[in-house]
Amino acid sequence: QVHLVESGGGSVQAGGSLKLSCVASGSTYCMGWFRHTPGHEREGLAFIWTGTTSTTYTDSVKGRFTISQDNGKNTVYLQMNSLKPEDTAMYYCAASSHICGSWYPGNYPYWGQGTQVTVSS
Repeated sequence: QVHLVESGGGSVQAGGSLKLSCVASGSTYCMGWFRHTPGHEREGLAFIWTGTTSTTYTDSVKGRFTISQDNGKNTVYLQMNSLKPEDTAMYYCAASSHICGSWYPGNYPYWGQGTQVTVSS
């Protein structure tokens, strides 16, 4: 069983930066980040194969966001730079025991409760 707790959300001005954290209990093969706003589909942002340097990013955040993990491999981060108002969303940490790099939310059985990110102009 995997339990995820994310934190680090808040309010920031456009062009600013924010760093999200996700602490995992239990063993994971993959960890990553999604975001969701009302009336829109949940959007996969970035994923990292646990214990590796392999990552993948969606086009909307590539070059601005960076996913990483700590040496103990139980915490994953999302460094968000050059934030835009359209980045405003609820951000969720997700994990899988078998699959990684999929943009489909249903491929990730484990989810955090979400942390709100608000970017003002």
